[in-house]
Amino acid sequence: MSVPQPLRGALRVLFLGDICAEPGRKAVEQELVVLRQQLGVDFVIANAENAAGGYGITPAIAGALLKAGVGCITTGDHAYDRKEVWEYLGTEPRILRPLNFPPQAPGRGYGVYELGQETKGTDAARVKVAVVNLQGRVFMKALDCPFRTTLPALDEIRRETQVVFVDLHAEATAEKQAMGWFLDGRVSAVLGSHTHVQTADEAILAGGTAYITDAGMSGSFDSVLGMSKDLSLRRMVEMVPVRLHPATGDVRINGVWVDVEPASGRALAVGRLSHMVVPAGNQTSLAGV
Repeated sequence: MSVPQPLRGALRVLFLGDICAEPGRKAVEQELVVLRQQLGVDFVIANAENAAGGYGITPAIAGALLKAGVGCITTGDHAYDRKEVWEYLGTEPRILRPLNFPPQAPGRGYGVYELGQETKGTDAARVKVAVVNLQGRVFMKALDCPFRTTLPALDEIRRETQVVFVDLHAEATAEKQAMGWFLDGRVSAVLGSHTHVQTADEAILAGGTAYITDAGMSGSFDSVLGMSKDLSLRRMVEMVPVRLHPATGDVRINGVWVDVEPASGRALAVGRLSHMVVPAGNQTSLAGV
């Protein structure tokens, strides 16, 4: 998929869809430096709540993704699947859990990150990017309202930057679209995650907010949402509650890029990314959990 170069003076942010298991995270670790260079990316956000075998994330995996060039890691309903990450969520500011989790839950729901001198051009250098992590409530566990929870956080964030990206980790299309309209003109982008299926509805809304219902998945596409087809079919056809394991073939990186005007935070352009890493049928490279 051809991606245009960033607009003059714009800040380009890349959001990677749910990184699923070892195929997804190895693909990101292997390809991200080149992708950043080719696409002119200034900052990378990645949802990685499925990076550890499809279930949660560990400090070691988070550290590897950050070292590879991810600037902020978001999560969702699998944020606490791995006990060893609980303390890490409270000490590493570059990994988030949903803001509308209970206040006493480990971790934080948003972060503000300053871009360094390594960014291209003077307009992007030293710009701050805020990331807000939210989780939906429709067809998911009961949580505080993601709509009402967001506004006080935005009041705090705007004291530091106008560039605000929201990862809404949610199941229902309607809830995601509603959040897009609710935050239109208040944030730079509302980008959906969780379903692992990239949608084709990217747009810049009337108030200048970029939107997509789901950014997709980084992982094996010879699969059911990144997991073994055979095990998934056994669950659905035979009703046997087997534990799912990651698939390995046809590895791709899905995501969304957004060009933003640094001063106002308004989105100027948005587009999808689908980058093939391992061709369909290849079951050897980037395999594992």
